Amino acid sequence: MNSRIIENSKVLVTGGAGFIGSNLIETLLNQGNEIVCLDNFSTGKRENISAFLSKPEFKLFEGDIRDSDTCKEAVKGVKYVLHQAALGSVPRSINDPKTTNDVNIGGFLNMLIAARDEGVKRFVYAASSSTYGDHPTLPKKEEIIGNPLSPYAITKYVNELYAKVFSELYGLETIGLRYFNVFGQRQDPYGAYAAVIPKFVKLLISKESPRINGDGSHSRDFTYIKNVVQINQLAALTENPEAINTVFNVAYGQNTNLNELVSMLKELLSQFDSNILNVQAIHGEPRQGDVLHSLASIDKAKSLLAYNPQYDIRQGLTEAVEWYYNNLK
Repeated sequence: MNSRIIENSKVLVTGGAGFIGSNLIETLLNQGNEIVCLDNFSTGKRENISAFLSKPEFKLFEGDIRDSDTCKEAVKGVKYVLHQAALGSVPRSINDPKTTNDVNIGGFLNMLIAARDEGVKRFVYAASSSTYGDHPTLPKKEEIIGNPLSPYAITKYVNELYAKVFSELYGLETIGLRYFNVFGQRQDPYGAYAAVIPKFVKLLISKESPRINGDGSHSRDFTYIKNVVQINQLAALTENPEAINTVFNVAYGQNTNLNELVSMLKELLSQFDSNILNVQAIHGEPRQGDVLHSLASIDKAKSLLAYNPQYDIRQGLTEAVEWYYNNLK
């Protein structure tokens, strides 16, 4: 077995109809695994997994992680859990903290209990860079966090605390992956809580001005989906005792401000339609609860997991932009 990719295993991907989950599933199916996808389709999309439904090694389990029986059923016979299911978005959590809490904490606890009781080999879960909160230091290092700035950030930090306690009390092997602004194919451009890259792409294709919150100097460590797929597999398979029962930043280790992002998107999209170069961004008020700058240190993941991200933002956008253009028109 290749120690860097999951093969010939039964894997549960929660939130599997979502953007990250469906990309994980696609890769894992191509590597000869049996996949269980658990999703309630509150934010996941059926079209993200439609290509997998005819495959005998793919099973869709439609259900909600807030229901403990559903979690127990979904995890039966599974070797690895890749837990992506959550209600994302800082603004959504500010508008509706209770539902964010119920899904992200209550649902997470249900999944931990189910994984523990089933005796899964490894529980890898989506953590979040929002956990760094108001701590000013850049780049972000896993051991130094500040105060959370939103209900969403609180829930993702609580996940880390629960995972650590389950490791210590029950011996469940867990690894948390603090995602930094992931982008790529199948990311939803619609709705109030759409991620910035597909949202901007959609607007630019339509010749509408992207709206930047603030002066555009806010920066993010944008992380291409294939880097995320790589590290999920490394986390599931590592036998390095120092890497287990801890958390890792998942990023490229480079930040890009929003003005630079718009310029890059315009340039890459102009190969399909040169008029996109003429679209100008507009600026609005900064958004409540937003962190000004985000940049990850990925030294820990490189050292303990042999993480080696292949795609910087330009390489990732270059690969993703054709999918965006064909699917977001």
